[in-house]
Amino acid sequence: MTVDALVPRIVAFGFVLLGVVSWAPDQGLAESPGAGLGRQGWEAIQSGKIQDAARAFDEAIAANPQEATFYLGAGLAAHLQGQEKEAQATLQQALRLNPKLTAASLLLGELAYRAGDLEAAIKTYDDALAVEPNQAQIKSRLESWRKEAALHSGFLQNLSPHFTVLFEGPAEQRLAAAAVDALEAAYWRIGTALLAYPPTVITVVLYTDEQFRDITRSPTWAGGVFDGKIRVPMRGALNDPRQLEKVLAHEFTHALVKSLAPRGVPTWVDEGLAVVFEMGDLKWAERLARQGPSLIPLPRLHDGFLSLPAEQVPLAYAESALAVRMLIERGGIPALTALLRDLAEGQEFAQAFERRVFLSYPEFSSLWARRVRE
Repeated sequence: MTVDALVPRIVAFGFVLLGVVSWAPDQGLAESPGAGLGRQGWEAIQSGKIQDAARAFDEAIAANPQEATFYLGAGLAAHLQGQEKEAQATLQQALRLNPKLTAASLLLGELAYRAGDLEAAIKTYDDALAVEPNQAQIKSRLESWRKEAALHSGFLQNLSPHFTVLFEGPAEQRLAAAAVDALEAAYWRIGTALLAYPPTVITVVLYTDEQFRDITRSPTWAGGVFDGKIRVPMRGALNDPRQLEKVLAHEFTHALVKSLAPRGVPTWVDEGLAVVFEMGDLKWAERLARQGPSLIPLPRLHDGFLSLPAEQVPLAYAESALAVRMLIERGGIPALTALLRDLAEGQEFAQAFERRVFLSYPEFSSLWARRVRE
């Protein structure tokens, strides 16, 4: 389970825990210190008001610094604002107070994994199983991570100022060097365009096709994955260096978008940006969007492409790229980056979109559909 998939489960868990830390009228108990603030924090996260949630949990901790669930909420709020180091430190404190707080272990392990610290992720889940040995989800994830650690232990490294590239052996040295060059070029080209750069060194792993499918469990149409690391199947890349450059630029764009807005970005915005920054014209996308009997409505492209039939996935990428191109044409790059920062702060997409683009989201969707069909 990914970090994003964990969030609603942790919020639900937080509300369950309110029964432990809040007032129970039928028992005539006085409300425990900070319980009301903790309730406000979980409600704010559920409503997408992340900064309000962070303030509520901070005040709850000040009122009752021994309540582990308040640190769980504060850690989740910090993660949702992209403050990953603070999130990890806060979750560690939650586990010091209550080692059996499984939700904190789940989130802390996933954050460590996403940060590229596989060793810390494995230790976190090992520690969780030591106190709660019947957690099937943790056992399954731990088995997967150990398999990945065993595979990576035999890999070589090629380093650059902004990337660490892992590859299997000397035979891939030339490919790794080409990947470093392509990544550094993408770093400066795309970062300069968006006026933003990732805050940390990014790990990039070059796999065989079989290794890629085994580690990522991604669909066959996926040309790469970003899950905290950029993972790319080699697929004869030395014979087609241009394709390697496109895939690496695509996945680097995902990494950059994630650093700007850890949450709330519709898939069509994320994937559309990645396709636009691959560097190539979009004539293929225009042709594809005009060929089919109907377009996929943009709202259907908010939550990923995995639910789409495989034959519709190329159209989803084409539509996303064309929509992002139109978004940039209307508002420019500054409006786009401002929109991403609004989403990072927890603002609702349609509201933030209209404020930055000066056009309502439904109006934009209708105009985009007409232009694509022209």
